[in-house]
Amino acid sequence: MSDIKYIDDVELSDKTILARFDFNVSLNPNTFTIADDARIRQSLPTIEYLLKRNNKLIIMSHLGRPKGQRDPKYSLRIICEQLKKYLPDYTPTLIEDFTTSTPTFTKENEILVLENTRFYPGEKTNDKQFAKSMANLADVFVNDAFGVCHREDASVVGVTEFLPSYGGLLLKKEIQMLSMVLGKPKKPFVAAIGGSKIETKIKVLDRMMELADYLIIGGALANTFLYAQGIEVGMSLVEKDKAELAQKLLFKAAQHDTSVILPSDCIVGDSKELERGGEVVKNTQVPKDKQILDIGPETKARIGSIIAKANTIVWNGPVGYFENPHYRQGTDFMYYAITNNEDAVSIVGGGDTLAAISKKEYLEKLTHISTGGGAMLEFIEKGSLPGIDALKK
Repeated sequence: MSDIKYIDDVELSDKTILARFDFNVSLNPNTFTIADDARIRQSLPTIEYLLKRNNKLIIMSHLGRPKGQRDPKYSLRIICEQLKKYLPDYTPTLIEDFTTSTPTFTKENEILVLENTRFYPGEKTNDKQFAKSMANLADVFVNDAFGVCHREDASVVGVTEFLPSYGGLLLKKEIQMLSMVLGKPKKPFVAAIGGSKIETKIKVLDRMMELADYLIIGGALANTFLYAQGIEVGMSLVEKDKAELAQKLLFKAAQHDTSVILPSDCIVGDSKELERGGEVVKNTQVPKDKQILDIGPETKARIGSIIAKANTIVWNGPVGYFENPHYRQGTDFMYYAITNNEDAVSIVGGGDTLAAISKKEYLEKLTHISTGGGAMLEFIEKGSLPGIDALKK
């Protein structure tokens, strides 16, 4: 922690500041309008802190996956519009291509917003010249984009070679919260990991076998663990080739006295069927022609009692196919169980998880909502990230 200097550790005023945020907000699939702007809202303390000290601000971020091409639906123009709502005294101006002409501040209280960093091939390759062309625009670099700190992109890592670099206030909060979980979490420590693929969660599952007292596994991830125990899962999403890996993880959990909680009952049905919901069955009685799509009431009761006694909770990944309203009750239940335990330190993160809870009440009862999905998992696994290490110079 102490190796990084944050913006509130130094005197930053009257400078031109290049700041990397994670404004990769979720978009509505058909209209490409903003579905949820939580990532913008969580960055406002850093933006306001810098502006109050008479700094000129140049903002950069990526949006979507345009793969080094200019794709108008991923333009940061919509980010400029959204920023205007939160910063009424300022004018955010989109700079369409800073590489062809040097952007300048032309009016009072102007904020420059560079077009999507991923429109440039040099971003993903961490091209030195591209990083330098960004750095040449400012006196100081600030990284407040925890959600992309696991990437070695030019706008995250490359720029730090050319400018004095500091962490923003959101980055500071993310690192403090997650470091506490890795350091001395208050026991009992409950980790809940959901989602669909073992591949993306394997290392964090492995780490949680060492850290957590209880490890709740849900979503399609749980199907692979059930299958590894010889339970038939019908037409469910399952990674049969990862069964041996799942067995090894269960063995490791037993060695570390970590209780692994898998669904004992589940709701089965057809994920595309919107008219009717599914039916509740024991995990050993899944019909051959059905999919497991959510956790059942018995599993919920067990999870609820574990979460109620927890002092530290980390949750990443939905526990059912929440996109279909018939199969989101398990994920909703997880959320309300966690917000109901007001004594616990609770950290929730992951893109799908945030999408599942974004419109909920009681969000303020969560201790911390992490803006990083992959970054949060990788930080828990390794204790640092390339974007964080780059600030330690």
